[in-house]
Formats: sequence, C-alpha cells, structure tokens
Amino acid sequence: MNDWHRIFTQNVLVPPHPQRARQLVKESTAFQCVLKWLDGPIIRQGELEVLSEVECHLRVSFFDVTYRHFFGRTWKTTVKPTTRPPSRIVFNEPLYFHTSLNHPHIVAVVEVVAEGKKRDGTLQTASCGFGILQIFSNQPNSPTSASQDKRLRLYHGTPRALLHPLLQDPTEQNKHMTLIENCSLQYTLKPHPALELAFHLLPENLLVSGLQQIPGLLPAHGESGDALRKPRLQKPITGHLDDLFFTLYPSLEKFEEELLELHVQDHFQEGCGPLDGGGLEILERRLRVGVHNGLGFVQRPQVVVLVPEMDVALTRSASFSRKVVSSSKTSSGSQALVLRSRLRLPEMVGHPAFAVVFQLEYVFSSPAGVDSNAASVTSLSNLACMHMVRWAVWNPLLEADSGRVTLPLQGGIQPNPSHCLVYKVPSASMSSEEVKQVESGTVRFQFSLGSEEHLDAPAEPVSGPKAEQQPARKPPTSPSSPPAPAPRGLAAPQDSPVGPGLSISQLVASPRSPTQHCLARPTSQLPCGSRASPSQGEFPLEGGISHLEADLSQTCLVLETSIAERLQELPFTPLHAPIVAGTQTRSSAGQPSRASMVLLQSSGFPEILDANKQPAEAVNPTDPVTFNPQKEESDCLQSNEMVLQFLAFSRVAQDCRGTSWPKTVYFTFQFYRFPPATTPRLQLVQLGEAGQPGSGALTHILVPVSRDGTFDAGSPGFQLRYMVGPGFLKPGERRCFARYLAVQTLQIDVWDGDSLLLIGSAAVQMKHLLRQGRPAVQASHELEVVATEYEQDTMVVSGDVLGFGRVKPIGVHSVVKGRLHLTLANVGHLCEQKVRGCSTLPPSRSRVISSDGASRFSGGSLLTGGSSRRKHVVQAQKLADVDSELAAMLLTHARQGTGPRDISCESDATRRRKLERMKSVRLQEAGGELGRRGTSVLAQQSVRTQHLRDLQVIAAYRERTKAESIASLLSLAITTEHTLHATLGVAEFFEFVLKNPHNTQHTVTVEIDNPELSVIVDSQEWRDFKGAAGLHTPVEEDMFHLRGSLAPQLYLRPHETAHIPFKFQSFSAGQLAMVQASSGLSNEKGTDAVSPWKSSAVPTKHAKVLFRASGGKPIAVLCLTVELQPHVVDQVFRFYHPELSFLKKAIRLPPWHTLPGAPVGMLGEDPPVHVRCSDPNVICETQNVSPGEPRDVFLKVASGPSPEIKDFFVIIYSDRWLATPTQTWQVHLHSLQRVDVSCVAGQLTRLSLVLRGTQTVRKVRAFTSHPQELKTDPKGVFVLPPRGVQDLHVGVRPLRAGSRFVHLNLVDVDCHQLVASWLVCLSCRQPLISKAFEITLAVGEGKGVNKRITYTNPYPSRRTFHLHSDHPELLRFREDSFQVAGGETYSIGLRFAPSLRVGEEEILIYINDHEDKNEEAFCVKVIYQ
Repeated sequence: MNDWHRIFTQNVLVPPHPQRARQLVKESTAFQCVLKWLDGPIIRQGELEVLSEVECHLRVSFFDVTYRHFFGRTWKTTVKPTTRPPSRIVFNEPLYFHTSLNHPHIVAVVEVVAEGKKRDGTLQTASCGFGILQIFSNQPNSPTSASQDKRLRLYHGTPRALLHPLLQDPTEQNKHMTLIENCSLQYTLKPHPALELAFHLLPENLLVSGLQQIPGLLPAHGESGDALRKPRLQKPITGHLDDLFFTLYPSLEKFEEELLELHVQDHFQEGCGPLDGGGLEILERRLRVGVHNGLGFVQRPQVVVLVPEMDVALTRSASFSRKVVSSSKTSSGSQALVLRSRLRLPEMVGHPAFAVVFQLEYVFSSPAGVDSNAASVTSLSNLACMHMVRWAVWNPLLEADSGRVTLPLQGGIQPNPSHCLVYKVPSASMSSEEVKQVESGTVRFQFSLGSEEHLDAPAEPVSGPKAEQQPARKPPTSPSSPPAPAPRGLAAPQDSPVGPGLSISQLVASPRSPTQHCLARPTSQLPCGSRASPSQGEFPLEGGISHLEADLSQTCLVLETSIAERLQELPFTPLHAPIVAGTQTRSSAGQPSRASMVLLQSSGFPEILDANKQPAEAVNPTDPVTFNPQKEESDCLQSNEMVLQFLAFSRVAQDCRGTSWPKTVYFTFQFYRFPPATTPRLQLVQLGEAGQPGSGALTHILVPVSRDGTFDAGSPGFQLRYMVGPGFLKPGERRCFARYLAVQTLQIDVWDGDSLLLIGSAAVQMKHLLRQGRPAVQASHELEVVATEYEQDTMVVSGDVLGFGRVKPIGVHSVVKGRLHLTLANVGHLCEQKVRGCSTLPPSRSRVISSDGASRFSGGSLLTGGSSRRKHVVQAQKLADVDSELAAMLLTHARQGTGPRDISCESDATRRRKLERMKSVRLQEAGGELGRRGTSVLAQQSVRTQHLRDLQVIAAYRERTKAESIASLLSLAITTEHTLHATLGVAEFFEFVLKNPHNTQHTVTVEIDNPELSVIVDSQEWRDFKGAAGLHTPVEEDMFHLRGSLAPQLYLRPHETAHIPFKFQSFSAGQLAMVQASSGLSNEKGTDAVSPWKSSAVPTKHAKVLFRASGGKPIAVLCLTVELQPHVVDQVFRFYHPELSFLKKAIRLPPWHTLPGAPVGMLGEDPPVHVRCSDPNVICETQNVSPGEPRDVFLKVASGPSPEIKDFFVIIYSDRWLATPTQTWQVHLHSLQRVDVSCVAGQLTRLSLVLRGTQTVRKVRAFTSHPQELKTDPKGVFVLPPRGVQDLHVGVRPLRAGSRFVHLNLVDVDCHQLVASWLVCLSCRQPLISKAFEITLAVGEGKGVNKRITYTNPYPSRRTFHLHSDHPELLRFREDSFQVAGGETYSIGLRFAPSLRVGEEEILIYINDHEDKNEEAFCVKVIYQ
C-alpha cells in the first residue's frame, strides 16, 4: 500500500485549462523526445564564482500559450557536472508522453537549472534560461519530419515570465524575449506509436523517462534500461469481489439524515434561497470500483448501484436473506449498503502499486426542483446531482487465492484518485486510532482470484488498512453455481441495476475520464503470482509543476483502458442493411422535350454566344462523344469559358399530391479545382400556360430574388462563368482538364431556400463540353432531382430483385422530387494576354526520368541558389538582411531595429542610408558647444566599437557557413527536378535512371522524405506497372536489399546505370477546395465574362529522394513537385446521423458478373477487392466472399458534435497493387441533435424541444422534411428573444409503421441562416387492426369511387372522433371528424382516388378520439384491375 500512496502523491497532475478541456477530445498521440546535449556558456560567470561544485539539469513542463497555463507535471533529467570554462553538457535522456491536445499553442518549456553549494554549504538552485519546444505545427501531418536533430534556442529568464501579460503571441517574436548568444539545446522529437500499447498505464500529459519504472510494465531488455522504447506489459490477473457491505457511522439512517441537512444548509449559504428539505431526496447510492496503478485508473471504473440491507431482505429469496442477516450481526444492528452482484476485475497485475479503489457516491434530487408537468426530454438533465461521500483503496496480495477483507472508508479534504471534494469525516480528536478507522465507515467484501464461481465457503475476516488475506479452499463446482459473467460485463446479471444505461443520474453524472481510444493487448507472459521487482536504479516519480503552484480545483483528465482477455474469434459477418451502390442516386439526364423548349425560348433566357457573337452550337446530350486529346491540345482557342445556366425546376407527377413545393431554391456544387459554389436564392415562378405535371411539361422557372425579396427585373435564370485558360492552368495541366471534362460527372445538390433542407441531388456528365476544335458548344439537360432516405438500421435479411443484375437496396427509398433544366456551354477564346513563362515547354509526361540535365554547375550566388540557373547577375545583399540568426547577434543591426522583414526592396535600403547621413550631418552642425562635442566623440567611439565587434561576428559566421553553402550549391549539379500530376488514390509510376559516376562500386541507399512516395521493391509489381504504362525497360529480380523499416539499398558497379522504380500514391484528400485562392466565380446574367482569373492556389506537395553512396555522400538527388488534380467521383452518399455516435453502414458493390440467370455461388474469378479511405479515422473494410456472392463495403464513422459535417472519400480497387481506383465515392456525414420518439401509427405524440436564443433578436420559423407527419407550435414565424429559453412544441403523427428519420430545422427568416437543427428518430409501431375490408376498382382516368363503412360508438356518452389515413393521396374522407351519440352507429364516407396502374394496395384508416389517441384501426385492401 505504501508503494501506491507514494506514487499517487508524487504524480498529481495539474489539469489543462478548463476551456481547453471543454473542446472535442481527439485521439491521443504518443511522442519520444531525446534531449541530447547543451552547447554554449549557459551558466553565467558570476554564478560560477559564487557557487562551488556547480551541476546542471533540465526541467520540462507543458504550457498552453493561448490561456497562459502550465499543466501536467514538471520532469527533471539527471544532474550533470559542469566544467570550467563551460563546454558541451551531454544528457542523451529519452522523454516520453502522449497527449490529445493537438494544437500549435500546446508547447513544452525546457528550463536549464544550475545548482551548487554556497560558501556556507547550503544548496542553491538558479534558473539559467529556458526554451520553447514546439510539439505541433500548423501542418496537419505535424510532426512527421521531426525525427532529425533540431536545435532549440534559449532565452534569458525563467519560464515564469511566460505568465506575464506583456508576452503576447507569438512569444518567440516578442521584444521582451532576449536570446542567449551561442547557446542552444540539441534534441529530437518524433511520434512513438509503440507507446500506444501502454496508454492505459500512463495518464495523458504525464512526462516520464524511459529509465523510470512504470507500474504494469516489465523491465527493458539489454543494458539500455529504456522500458518505454518497446514497452512490454505484465500479464493481467482476474479478480472477483463478492458480498460487498458498506457500513456508515453511526448508522445509515442518521448518516443520510445529516447529509441531507448539510446539503440544504450549503444550498442556502450559497445564496440560492431557502430549500424545502422534504423535497430533497436520495435517488441512488452508487459505487465506482476500478483498478488504479498510482498514476491513473487502468480501466474505466465500473458503476453499480447499492441498496440498503433491509431492501435486500425484502426482495431477495430466503436463502440470500439468511446470508444477509448472518453477515449483518457484526454491524451492531446498524443497517448497511449491500451490492447484490459480483464484480469482476480483469485488469489486476501483480505489482505493489496496483490497488482497487472504491468510491461511494450519492445522487440527490436537484435543489432547483423537478417540474412534474415538463414534457421535454431535455429537462432530464436537471433531475439529479452527484457527490462523493467516501472512498477506500485496497492493495491485494495476489499470492492468496481468496479471503475476506475489511477496509476503513476515507473522506474529507485529503487527496483522492478522482481529484474532487469528498464529504467530511466525523471529528475524531478524542478518539483512538482504532476508533478513527471505524467512525468514517467500513467496507467488507469477499475476494477471489481466477474463479468464475461464487465462493460460499466461510473465510476468516481480516480488518485494518493493511489487510492480509487468509487463504480459503475453493468449493467444487455445483450445478447451482451461477454462470460466468461476460468478459466485459460490469457485474453478474442479478438484482442490482448496473449504473450505465439504467441510472437516471447517468444522464448528468458522466464518468470523469474520457473513453480511451485504443485497447491494450498483453504481449508478455508472466508466471501467475510473480511480481515485478523495481530496478535498483529506479528514478523517483516526482509530481507537480516546479515553477508554478499546482491547482487541483479542476478534475484531472486521466485516460483509462482495459486489458482485454483474448477470446477465440468465430466466423461471423455483421448484418447491416446494405445500400447498393448505383441505385440510390439514379439521376437520369436527357434532352428536354420540344414543349419544354418552346417555354424556355419564350421565357426570355439570355442566349449563349461565342467569341464572334454567334449562337453557340447546340449538341444533343444523348449523342455519343468521341474524345481526341490531341485535337483538344492543338485548338487555337486556348481559353475556355465554362457557362452554367440554371433555367427551371419542374414538379413531377408523383410528388404533387398533398406535398409542399418550395418557393425558393439554391444550388451547391464544385467545378474542377475552383472553390465550392453556392448560388443565391432563386424564386420559383409558375408558368401560367404550363401543362400538367404528369405530362413532363415545364412548370416553374427560376428568377433571381432581390435583397428586399422581390423579383429581379432582369432576365430570368442564373448564370455562372468559369474562365479556364493559360493564366489559370499550370504548365501541362491542359490535358488533365480535358480528361476531367471527358470522364467526370458534375454533382449538383438542390436545397430549399426557405427551410434549408436538402430537396435532392442531380448528376450531369460534362463530356459534351469538349469543343473538339469548334468555337463554342452548348448542351441543354433535363435532370432528375432524386431524394434518398435511409431508414434506421434494422435486422433485415433480404432484398428485392429489380432487374438485370441489380438488387434493390434494403432500407433505402429514392424519390424523384423534380426535374432541373440546365444548360452547360463551353465558349472558346483567344489567349490575348501574354502569360509569363509561356515560352517554356510543358513538363515532360515521360515515365522515365533521366539525370542528364543535371550534369554541370552553372555558378551563381551562395545565398540565392534558386535563381542561379535563370540569370548570372546577382545583386549583393547584406548578410543581416538575409539571415535572421545573424541579425539577432549584431549589435548595430539590433539597435537600428531592422531585420529581414523590414527590407522589402533596394529603394528602402537606399532611402534609409540617406536618412542616416542627413542625421549625422545635423548632429555635426549642432555640435558647437563643448559638452555636446564631447558627447558626440564618445558616441562615435561607441559606434566604432560596435562596428568592430559586428565585423568580427560576420567574419566568423562566414567562415562557419561557407562550407555548408558551397556544398548546398554544388549539390545542384546532381539534382534532377520533375513534376507529377497526381490524383487521389491513383498510383503514379515512374522510373529514375541512376548512374554511378565513380570508378568504384557503391552500395547506394535510397532515402525518401515523403511517406506517400515509395520504392517498388516487388518485381511482379514492377512488371505489372510497366505493362500498364507501356514501358519496355528491363526488370531485375531481387534488386534491393531490404532491412526491415530502414531505407532500401542496391549495388552499383563502376559507371553502371540502373532504373529505380518509384510509386507516388496519396490517400489524403485534405482541404483541397477550402484552401484555394480567389474562386474566379462571376455572377453573370447575360453579360460578357470577365478577364481571365488568377491561378488558384491548389496545394502542392514536394518529395525529395536522396541517393547516398557507401561513404554517406550523395551521388544523385531527385526533387519531385506533385501537382494535385481533381479526381473522379462516381457516387455521392449523404447520411444524416445523430451526433457523437457511430454510423455503421454496408454499401453493396455492383455485381462483377451481370449475366442473367447466373446461379448463386457461380464459380468464377472475381477480382480482388480492396478499400481505402481518405480519412484515417474512418474504419473502412471489405470481406472475402465466395465467387458469385455480392460484396459489401463496411463503413464505421464517428459523428462529431452538431452541426458538424464530415466529408471523406472511399476508394475501391479491383487490382492487386491498388494502382487505379475502380470506384470513388464521396461521403457526407451530417451530425445532428437526436430526438427519439416512440409512437403509434396514426396517433398524435407530443413532445417539446428547448430553444435557446442567440445574442440578438431573431425572427425564426420551424421547417420539417415531412410536414404531413410532423407539426410544430408556433406554426408560423415567431420571435426568439436574445439569450432566452423557449419551448418548441412538436406533434408527431406517423402515417406508416417503421423506423425512419425526420429533419427539423429552425431558420432565421430574415438572414436565411440555420439557427438549430434536429434529427427526429421515429420508432413507430402499427396499431391493432380491428376490421378488414376489400374493394375492387377499375384502372383509368375516372373521377374515383365513393364508399361507406359504419362505426359504432362503444361509449355511453356522446363522443367526437377524428379520421386519418396512411395514404391520403389514395383515400379521402367526406368529413375529417364526426360526432356520434353513445351506442349509436355512424356511416363514414370514403372517396377512393383513381389509379393508373394495376396492382394491390392496403390502406389503413385510423379512428382517433378527441385527444387524438387511436381508438380503432381499419384495413381496406384495394385491388386495381
């Protein structure tokens, strides 16, 4: 127990800032930092003269720059002696930590501390300086390149200076920060994934050394002693706890009575007003049990519910009651709290620091009271509050198999594992030590190891904090023994309710520790009962921040995991409702009908003209297109003006019965690598002469809306123009753009402009925009706008066959909402302006890169090596102007306040010199007096001294950097530059011709600095890539020597040439569209296009390959510039899912063999299927199936907080080497607030949602995706007060049974902004059918049929009834409500609408009472013949 207390008290962590802790918890990342050596005279000469036996060590602490907050625990290195004069001090000490605070402002502060003895013999410690070590940078993949040695600059002062308010961000550039000259710290920082295995043993933000012993880890192999470099876990031991009894002093009743009284007094003293003690009650008595290793909980504590002993005697069987009575005799008649189930602890480890922590918590009703009339689900968060009253810790001795333990409970202000306040303990100033342990209460339990059966054999009781367990024999297994609990269960399934899921207080009292991101797997085997002994050189685990007082008022976040026992996996396929790829977005495109073309021509839409003001050539979108890349590149019209013209949006026949039609719409899409476009709101104006919707005629045209809400007086429609020319395209990109038009499909989303709900999506192919030498082309399209609804996951087993090789998706409904009339055009223009660099040839598209061009050195400047190949005239510059490190060391430069950022051009430097001359002349003219003359002479001498010192510094700097600069410039002679045009998921293959220029053989090492670029080491893969690329260069077997994770090597003879195969493949989509430059998007309505736009700043990636010879010198360098190009998207999925949960979907691939009549399990060679995802946090996989069976792609995505939208791409491959994607899917996941509603079909269910006002007054309105099934109150526009709370009453009446989603948006009607959004999850069951009818109707264009059914009032009094139907478009009532006297019969008039197709339909009639509750349900089967 002493080991646990020592480690726990020494490792108290200061939590991060509360604002930082409220942010979204990310995945924790592990790092290894090696502090190598300290260079320079860091210790001042004055301290060396005063102190003797001066030694030096380093201290490292975490610091949050944003909130100026130190957190974690200060870590110290070993003390190293210093020499006179001071020279390099070598530490070479590894430092490990893991953190989820992935932000550039989270840094590590390294402090240099000197300590020595004063003349009187006392020890004195002084801070010599500090440095700021950047852990994360602004790049998303930081720190990937941090494995190399880095140099940390040191500043004067102590880290306490970072708390000063004058030190604003950026801290390093603050004028109050002074660098220490010629002093630096050499270090390395890199990710350390191997530490993830021990995440459950190390709390987050804890700095530990590899030489320290961590409880739960085995000692390291070898002499290094670094146990964290490759951590090995100790074998876990499973323990069981039974018969838990908590006894409180003086009795349970008096203890809880005093607790309630003090709770009421506390509430009154805080100024919250008087509180009725009768309304305050105890809702639950909860127990948290977890294993703690001194640093943190190894696994999330288990939560169970305790009940009073008397309740157990009343509810349990007679056998268990006798046991309780017998065990309670020792409590002197006081009632105890009892746990009626068994606890299983699978994470115990045979280590002295591992202990079991018990935490007793009480859940009270809220002092604010509970409104019994509140119907809102969200009001549950105000029902309960929780406080910890007692806790205990027990260190088991695992040598014993079983025993009975009695422990004293603890409370008060002493530190506890949860770092929270605990209820006070009784005053025991006059009590003995034995009485003190009992007055706080005791906990008694029976423990056992490795057994799943209850131990009913009596054991000798043991008391005291250092309880020694007496071994007890295990009884034989009997049939009456309860079954073994589940491996991850919290307790055996008996009478005690388990906290999570069954406890009301779980809604507000969530666990203090976040869920760990990964599960640790035991990789080392240790004999049962053995214990790891601490090493002789064990480092003390010291806690706290050494230069900041620790504040433990906030709860420390401790990451916890569980050590899972290995189970044998059985063959099992998870059953998800599959979504068939290619069926839910069946947007078809075609040419508008002639009747629609007449209406479009007469509506006055602007005509698209070519460069000669002639109408553009119209092409039929159904005609095939022959794509000739050479013809596109040889076109004299180099600039392409892409025109998108939105004309009309028509309604369809099946969407016109009883459903609302939007008044305004807007469109979103993305064209090529331009930023995503969102059109303004467009009004839908109905045409007076439009035909019926069923005839496919044009019904509504699009008209722009002015700011005041009126129609725009200009021409109808809306145009967008994109200019794609030499000024926009990069060299060699024109062919990529032509291929993009030939194969890509433009996805357009249609949104309701008022409700901001998605209406549907449409897709149009752009291959008809290829001009193929023509001046201008245009194509008019009529696109189906399809809306797709996904039901909630249900246990389904089959789907319906649609037709030729297609399967109907299960749980997916697709509805055609309308038809979009769109015109796409491509107008060619001459390239009038001269583009810079147009005389240079486009980059080579050859897949064989030769180094012949880099064979000589052309000379140039050492400082501007990049421009030496273009011009030989180099302008001289000051060294201080081009090197910030040198500028910081110069006195004259620092006094003038200039730097590299102050110098913009030569004119600024000339102007500054003239001003300095004028200043010196005026000083000489004004120096008539003797005193001033003497001051001027002294000033000139001081300036001359500073100049002499600066000249010496510059000379030393030039000598030090001359060799490095010359070597860097000479390396250009062996450097080859090449440009790649890469797309997402496509493997770009090329070969580099490497030649050995020396007369001796060499073993060449290939070093690559980009993980997306790799060497192809498999000869078969190399051969396949060559065949696909059409290369005929030789292929060598076993060309490379592989050394695990090290760089590959190959052997070259003197002057030998070899082809090195490379592959560049990127799966990271990144924010390609969000980081681009000005969009070049113009809002045009019939006007000419603007001038060509500037090139968009598409992210460019770089990769460098270094070929090193045997001696370490490079013989060739390859610099790659990768230009990312837009990729093809075959299908778009858009899912709406509850926030902070997991979306699990199965997407079924189209069948590879679509021959009709193919039997199930047909033998064939289906290609292998591989899946990759652009988001590493998305789990995406597919399973191997038998030939002929359908394949599913399984997705598991974690949704974020509302209203976050997560976008990622899923890439499907059908080849072995993942060379070219077969399918590319884009997935949008919308996270919304979830509201669960369980209801009955046809019956009204009411609930309330809480609306919270923003900073200003807003006029809002609620919109729903299913207005027939969901109604809101207030119905129209209402005012939402600022920072106020208001209820939105919702009434749900589902028409059909099943589970589905309904969207509810709260929209600002003035600004058209989304204020709040909910995802209503309906779980609807069908009512009991009391009567059934059948009717036969003829198919045709008739007016319908009238029928009657009777209904008898079963009540003795007069009642009012309401009528509803699940198919309002097929059945209407003569009266929606009727009154009938008691016991009388009423005839209900029915009118059946005609149908145009043959079939059967079952229609349900709901008869509801005056409260809209279902009384009866009739079923009418209609047969259409």
